[in-house]
Amino acid sequence: MAQEILRVMARDAERRVREALAREARTAKDLPHDVAVLLAKDVESVAMPVLEFSEVLREEDLIEIASAADEMKQTAIARRENVSEALADTLIDKGNQTVVETLVRNEGAEISESGFSKAIERFGDDENIQDGLVHREALPVGISERLVSIVSDRLKEHLVKHHDLPANTATDLLLEARENATLSLVSNGAPSQKVEDLVAELHRNGRLTESIVLRAACLGDLDFAQAAMAELASVPLINAQKLFDDSGDLGLKALFDRSGLPKRSYPVLRKAIDVMRDTEYDGLESDRERFSLKVLERLLTAFETDDFGLSDDDVEYLMKRLSTLTSKTAEAREHLH
Repeated sequence: MAQEILRVMARDAERRVREALAREARTAKDLPHDVAVLLAKDVESVAMPVLEFSEVLREEDLIEIASAADEMKQTAIARRENVSEALADTLIDKGNQTVVETLVRNEGAEISESGFSKAIERFGDDENIQDGLVHREALPVGISERLVSIVSDRLKEHLVKHHDLPANTATDLLLEARENATLSLVSNGAPSQKVEDLVAELHRNGRLTESIVLRAACLGDLDFAQAAMAELASVPLINAQKLFDDSGDLGLKALFDRSGLPKRSYPVLRKAIDVMRDTEYDGLESDRERFSLKVLERLLTAFETDDFGLSDDDVEYLMKRLSTLTSKTAEAREHLH
């Protein structure tokens, strides 16, 4: 009899009564399913509490309602404590920026990699959605790398537009920002599989460049440098690691030659590995910068004595790249000269 009364109220009572009913029934686990659906399909003021909180509604009910172009109802669904992958896909396909932002900020939403990709394709230039994605607790490494590219492109546009920077200067800053942000994705002892996944993703997208490999080596990021060389040379990671550990020069040189990187980069990699062998991070502020400075000091000395037989153009290129790695490098260069 009580359930029949609820059904009558849900169908025939005036809106204020239905709103009150929805507020009271939103967490009721014994609410009849048909009444929950009736309330969920009602006007927004009635439907939203039920859509956001009711556990009686089934996934297919929510997907059906989310498929309609009703922002308020979609947003209420996107706020649910648990949002399934299929439901999230529907919200990303059918929702507007507000709906998708609400969804990506909800840690209870299970979003597939394809769902993340669709969100970026539709709204990747929206700063609020970028912020929501970046601050999620976990992201597929491919999505993280893709976000780095989006944010960096926005940074380039801002630099050119607001600071009157020449395009080539902005491009250099863009590259530096992108590489630093990319390497930070796997800093602080990230699992080796995550490093390998990121390196493979960069390679697939043509971003596993000479510049980022040099940056990783000069910052002492051994795991990234080894994974990058293994990927570029198409050899197992364990083989690359053994060659990095070998104090001899022939094995590492053979690995480097197979990687396809320009020959000018080999001295940087060699010196960086030498410094890694006798340097440990102390965990104090700017320890990575101090490591980078030590690598640069040794390279500067070697360049000055022409130990590597590099052309002036190659030395100039390497100096330009290396001088951006730490704020102290310019001072070091002047001191050594």
